[in-house]
Amino acid sequence: MRTAEPWLPDLCRLPRLATMFGVAELVVLVLALAPDGGAPWNPQRFVSASGFALWLALTIAVLLCASRRQLSRLPLALGSLAAVMSAALIALLGAAMLHQLDRSLGYDLIPASVHMLQFASGSAAIAALITAVVLRYLFVIDGWQAQVRASARAEADALQARIKPHFLFNSMNTIAGLVRHDPVVAERAVLDLSDLFRAALGAGESDSSLREEVELAERYLAIEALRLGVRLQVAWQKTEPLPWALPLPRLMLQPLLENAVLHGISRLPQGGCIDIGIVADKDLLRIIVGNPSPPPRGQDSNGARHATTSIGHRLAYAFGPRARMTSQWHEGYYRCEVAIPVQGERSARWSRQP
Repeated sequence: MRTAEPWLPDLCRLPRLATMFGVAELVVLVLALAPDGGAPWNPQRFVSASGFALWLALTIAVLLCASRRQLSRLPLALGSLAAVMSAALIALLGAAMLHQLDRSLGYDLIPASVHMLQFASGSAAIAALITAVVLRYLFVIDGWQAQVRASARAEADALQARIKPHFLFNSMNTIAGLVRHDPVVAERAVLDLSDLFRAALGAGESDSSLREEVELAERYLAIEALRLGVRLQVAWQKTEPLPWALPLPRLMLQPLLENAVLHGISRLPQGGCIDIGIVADKDLLRIIVGNPSPPPRGQDSNGARHATTSIGHRLAYAFGPRARMTSQWHEGYYRCEVAIPVQGERSARWSRQP
């Protein structure tokens, strides 16, 4: 039986811990800048307050990290209240200890007019408020990310389902016609088809790489070449060096070539050439697919748009706003370009052309 994912945000991750630290330091800065008419803030007091705030943030984060699964077993409202009250209790005890320590050692970092109960209760209230705000923010972020993942998965599933019907039957008919007079080519086509649909079944489950996507695209085009013959020409331009190990969403390139064949080459009596360019331009990987094509029409245009929109969504989810896809038809030629950011640490693992 699969355990439900905890609803309490995960504070064990470094970015989440950095958020807690940032908010704690921001509170100290606001208190230091606030004109309260009390004891003036000096560098020593600011550093001490920052150290106390960061210690509280770390302690609260560790406690909520360790008790995440236990708190998540409670109803949402009760678990949230328990998490906030735990943070308040930590701040209450920590502030009381700090106040007593400051008075015993005579540091006078806490103004003499501030009594222990006032200091401890105020610290607990601030900690509870900040913890509630941070947890609510992270809860919303987690929900949004889960929705994006679900949307990306749905897009991948829709793409996977779309690949099968119109391509499978044409390929099987072509292979059936080859079995008698060219069994070697038929066997190779079956293996290519198997690889293609194995990737389709895994779409949305795991990432691929640029190398794997190019190899899969070559297999797809080899199958289509059996059906279209000399009407289908392909021109690859791979400008080295290329980030062959760069992770990519599975079945990212093949649908673009499928569009080029289905909505372009196959609709032209004389066929045409699909131009595929792959180049790393500074910190962007650019993949350009171009092909001759008659003017887009009704259902064909909708199908092409669905594939490019789906890929665009999956790239945006995987790489953020810097990833983009553009496409246009102009004077009998359709051109689609994908731009994907390449991280510096990934570029160090670039390998030679396959």
